[in-house]
Amino acid sequence: MENLQIHIEVSSALYSKNPDSSELGQSIVSKSIELISEIGFEAFTFRKLGVLINSPESSVYRYFKNKHTLLVYLTAWYWTWTEYRLFIATANIDSPKERLTKSIEILTKPVLTDDSFSNINEVLLSEIIFSESIKTYHTRYVDEENKKGCFRAYKKVVCKVSNIVLEIDPDFQFPHMLVSTIIEGAHQQHYFAEHLPSLTDTNKEKNAIQQFYTEMVRNFLN
Repeated sequence: MENLQIHIEVSSALYSKNPDSSELGQSIVSKSIELISEIGFEAFTFRKLGVLINSPESSVYRYFKNKHTLLVYLTAWYWTWTEYRLFIATANIDSPKERLTKSIEILTKPVLTDDSFSNINEVLLSEIIFSESIKTYHTRYVDEENKKGCFRAYKKVVCKVSNIVLEIDPDFQFPHMLVSTIIEGAHQQHYFAEHLPSLTDTNKEKNAIQQFYTEMVRNFLN
């Protein structure tokens, strides 16, 4: 039986032309992930991407205004996919404590390839999110882009898990702060494990990041 292909819907505010609408658009997305992973976002350009996909640089601009908007799109795709994973993983769990534990696992553990999306390398994309996604909102245009809904997917993930926290403790005052700290902290720890290991207590072979944040949340909510 073939794997069921799931479609991830990304807000139209994040592109000039929907990359899902053509083979070229899908190639732009998939190959940009590979290229950013290989050379980093700073060195990444549409000209280099055009060479990789054997298409004029101008063809990439038909889909994305600049490389920043492309990165915002990739980040939104990742968080929309993460919301889908959270839904699947917690849908049949009655206990909010168990749902929260499962959610923390999804938010902190290394990503595995999802065969539901043939043109996206989720492992490479997750590495980009760990190292580059902060650049999507640490800009002078963050307020304007926020009004356009550029970060809606990320905020929906935080809200979804925050609501589980409030199921456990309705009086807890800082659910969004707690969840966003888990996410951003886990990304930082993954990055440290890869590049600055003396700043963390984990490595790529252990689940120390998941264990740390699970224990941290348990202590907060007890």
